[in-house]
Amino acid sequence: MSQTVSSKSTFGFQAEIKQLLQLMIHSLYSNKEIFLRELISNAADAAEKLRFLALADESLLAGDSELKIWVDYDPKARTITVRDNGIGMSREEVIEHIGTIASSGTRAFLKSLTGDAAKDSQLIGQFGVGFYSAFIVADRVTLETRKAGAPAEEGVRWESSGQGEYTLETVFKPERGTRVTLHLKPEEDEFLNGSRLREIIKKFSDHIPLPILMRKEDGSGEEVVNRALALWTRPREEIGQSDYEEFYKHVAHDLQPPLAYLHSRVEGTTEYTLLLYIPSHVPFDLWDREPRHGVKLYVKRVFIQEDSKLLPRYLRFVRGVIDANDLPLNVSREFLQENRTLERIRAGAVKKVLGMLEELAQNQKDKYQTFWQAFGTVFKEGIIEDPKNRDRIARLLRFASTYDPAASQNVSLQDYLGRMKAGQEKIYYLVAENYQAAKTSPHLEVFRDKGIEVLLLWEPVDEWLVAHLPEFEGKPLQSVAKGELDLGKLADANEAKAQELVEQAFAATLAKVKHVLGDKVKEVKLSRRLTDSPACLVLEAYGLSRRMESLLKAAGQTILTASKPVLELNPKHLLVKRLEDESNPQRFADLCWLLYDQAVLAEGGQLEDPAAFVRRVNELLQEALKDGEASSAGSA
Repeated sequence: MSQTVSSKSTFGFQAEIKQLLQLMIHSLYSNKEIFLRELISNAADAAEKLRFLALADESLLAGDSELKIWVDYDPKARTITVRDNGIGMSREEVIEHIGTIASSGTRAFLKSLTGDAAKDSQLIGQFGVGFYSAFIVADRVTLETRKAGAPAEEGVRWESSGQGEYTLETVFKPERGTRVTLHLKPEEDEFLNGSRLREIIKKFSDHIPLPILMRKEDGSGEEVVNRALALWTRPREEIGQSDYEEFYKHVAHDLQPPLAYLHSRVEGTTEYTLLLYIPSHVPFDLWDREPRHGVKLYVKRVFIQEDSKLLPRYLRFVRGVIDANDLPLNVSREFLQENRTLERIRAGAVKKVLGMLEELAQNQKDKYQTFWQAFGTVFKEGIIEDPKNRDRIARLLRFASTYDPAASQNVSLQDYLGRMKAGQEKIYYLVAENYQAAKTSPHLEVFRDKGIEVLLLWEPVDEWLVAHLPEFEGKPLQSVAKGELDLGKLADANEAKAQELVEQAFAATLAKVKHVLGDKVKEVKLSRRLTDSPACLVLEAYGLSRRMESLLKAAGQTILTASKPVLELNPKHLLVKRLEDESNPQRFADLCWLLYDQAVLAEGGQLEDPAAFVRRVNELLQEALKDGEASSAGSA
């Protein structure tokens, strides 16, 4: 029994914590039993941390090396207690992790709430706020803890009714670890029942690789109520899908089942076991610079660390366990970064994950589409990060295209090759500012006219992707918005000859347009890619796009020489024809700038002087209206 050795101090919760507690107390009733899963999961994490630290400092175990979790209940006192002999917490850690939580997890959790209690209850645990689920069933929670290695006089008691404040006091606590006592609300009698608690433990925590003990119903002692065996060490034929799903929910802090998983034991010069999962939705920390969750590394079933870097960054959404036999137990982070055995394990794990995705892509297309919608943007980074597996990754990429103009991104490069026209030698693509700009880009006009499919890309990573994927299965990738239009054998020789004649007739006009626009453009020429639009901007074959320039600037890179585009004009369009006949220098200049600004807007760019563009458009409209009125008066 803990004894108080200092007076109580009262603290106020942060605003975010107050909001979170009110949610727990008043809203989340749809899945109350998760409180026990969360408290047991926290206890298991505390035991794993102690086991790892004890590898370097065995004195932390203080002769008590059998790590366990205890669950007890008292119908008379109306309490449930979850206790562990894990790492425990100091006073400062209690304030940091329970009292104030100055981490992004709580804020991210609150931002993710939908207002639907059933859906919101699924988020608990995923954001690291699982401890607070105790307030779903309790009107008062008491936590007593002592850090391993600290003296008994440095125990800490934390207590709160969830109403905005908590108390903290130093207590005498003989044993290390943490004890959480829930004082149940009057309406929560169902949890003051041993059979009900055992049912919940079996449902949610059977896979915890630590013994969970409860008093026997006849009072004759304690019994282990879970299997207490690491799931990944069991033969696959003994494990059901529900077992795999429950373990995923524990290891990923997610109440939704995974999209797919693999369980594999690799033997040979390097022996290890993989149990890896792909989530069915985007984890909240996917875009954090330092994600808090990743793959857990074990050595001979001893937890070493959880690290999002055990797999390459482009696979950072993967959750699960890697258990190695050939690594030393007293391993450091620096050692792991340079260890060749771990590098072989990492390479093997990557191949297994890619194999799992290939199986989904081939045999479970709906699931693969779910994966791509959630993680496709991240997965594309693999083309840049993982050159050894570039071909395999490329086959798993999915795009939107002019063949399937919906933004569903379900076209593979193999699909594209299978639909290429006879004589087509290149894979054509367009990178734009957004999907709408890609779908309506004037650069697509000649390709639509000739029935040539073009891949549509618009995500920031796509600029880097195409830069690192010059070809696929022998077919070069070619941007339709860069360099000279080269249709190869698909080009029409008669059209080319006619174009040359028109270019000769337009030469003087093109020179005048270039003079007006000055250094805004590198060149002005007639277009072979436009059929309907009056103008478009084309970059040099290896020039940086506006978007790439802005991305590099945002990343702190200096752009020494900005790319100047080529302005291409459509000689069949009335506005371009008007240039040839315009004798008024001001109106000619206004038309030139109008065509240039239209081309900028068409590719999703921003105008430097929107007011001037509006003025020019208005003047052109007024002129057209006057011509129309004069024509009507003449007819009358």
